Amino acid sequence: MSPRPGRLHHVELWVPDLSRAVAEWGWLLTSLGYEQFQDWEAGRSWNLDGTYLVVEQSPAMSAPGHDRLRPGLNHLAFHAGPREQIDKLTAEAPEHGWTLLFPDRHPHAGGPDHYAAYLASTDGYEVELVAADPQELPGRARPRHSAVIPVPASPRISGVSAVGRSCVLTVLVRPGRVLMSQQ
Repeated sequence: MSPRPGRLHHVELWVPDLSRAVAEWGWLLTSLGYEQFQDWEAGRSWNLDGTYLVVEQSPAMSAPGHDRLRPGLNHLAFHAGPREQIDKLTAEAPEHGWTLLFPDRHPHAGGPDHYAAYLASTDGYEVELVAADPQELPGRARPRHSAVIPVPASPRISGVSAVGRSCVLTVLVRPGRVLMSQQ
């Protein structure tokens, strides 16, 4: 069966130091479930479900390094499992050459409802490790009904749950709004 049109085939990153990139990317990708796929003098790749990522030290590189703030690739974002897995990878990352970006806002640098770690390799490549929405994890029920209601901030109320005969109603108050879900 042919892959679905539009599915990503591979990503190739040109790196200034292949052995360093192999160590850093190899740790990260194998931690995310990738398996080593190809290996040659100037590069290596890792594959997950038919999509692979390549690091290559090409003699055709026109600059000595990557700058994620210039036009071009800013970062790669990976689904990384539950929050506990994000926390584990974040704790281990420095031992493998990765630096936590935005530590003052971690793990919500992408916003209050987005749990992720933003890491930078020694060569300046950024990855975003995105936690699965707890409602999307196996064995978890998705809310059948939900509503977001603007309200004034209330520092006295943080959350209320009520269990009925056939559902659970959860109300979470955040500054400026109430999140309610019925399960």
